[in-house]
Amino acid sequence: MAANSRNKRKNPKHRAQKPRGNPQKAHVARAPQAVKPATLRDWIGAARLRTLPLAIAPVLIGTGAATLVTVELRWLMALACLIVALALQIGVNYANDYSDGVRGTDDFRVGPARLTGSRKAAPRTVLTVALAFFALAAAAGLAIVIASQLWWLLAVGAACIVAAWFYTGGKRPYGYAGLGELFVFVFFGLVATVGTTYVQASIVPQEAWFGGVAAGLLACAVLLANNLRDIDQDRVAGKRTLSVRIGKRATQVLFTLFVLIPFVIAVLLTPFYPIAWLVLLALLAGLPAILIVWTYREPRELVVCLALTSLTALAYGAGLFWAFFG
Repeated sequence: MAANSRNKRKNPKHRAQKPRGNPQKAHVARAPQAVKPATLRDWIGAARLRTLPLAIAPVLIGTGAATLVTVELRWLMALACLIVALALQIGVNYANDYSDGVRGTDDFRVGPARLTGSRKAAPRTVLTVALAFFALAAAAGLAIVIASQLWWLLAVGAACIVAAWFYTGGKRPYGYAGLGELFVFVFFGLVATVGTTYVQASIVPQEAWFGGVAAGLLACAVLLANNLRDIDQDRVAGKRTLSVRIGKRATQVLFTLFVLIPFVIAVLLTPFYPIAWLVLLALLAGLPAILIVWTYREPRELVVCLALTSLTALAYGAGLFWAFFG
């Protein structure tokens, strides 16, 4: 018996196996990491503040165009238009966060983490916030309709909210079919600019249409920069954006055109509005954005490009407002 005990002690198979390293650390490594709830900073980030200039620019241009045919500037109406545009922009950003998150599309994204996709906020909470901003836009829009007595604008407002939701929401979101840029051009360019002019002046001069085209193209450029950044991830996730459909090189060319054509429009306006030459100062942000699109090596670099393009849109809108108002 004693011999058997000694043999067992010598046999490695009978030795107790000691865990390597610190057992507590090993236990922590195996435990699932808890996701911290979203902070106020996270919610503000999810509003995507860098995209808000795209809502401000068409209102500036449309208001400036309205002063060409009206005696005085209608500040309250312009402010209501701005609230509608900003609320819609923030609402669609939260709606995209919700829809892409529940679909699993954001599991592949390169840019900043989203609330739903990162599990920092419950999908229902994000959806509620999106709907709250849509409701705010609807309330401001209703005030515009009552003040202007243009009741048919209710249909336009409803179309804007529906378009904002179905960009990534619903069973067949048009943003997943490569139509995002088209709808952005129409609603965040033409409708926002021309609508702002019409509710203030009851007439739409051609300058509003030119400005609407410019604002729409710059908004599309921002969307292209975003989709170019996520082109590989969207392809994996089955999100057929325009960039996925036409490829990287064509997206770069299209982005360049979308940024530069608005400045061609500005130059065409300079014989009638000399101050429009100052709009070209916005190229100080636009040209570096174009350079980044053509020279980037890591997709994350396009986040800077997106911010610069949004800044270009804001500076462009402010410049045209000054040119028309002055």
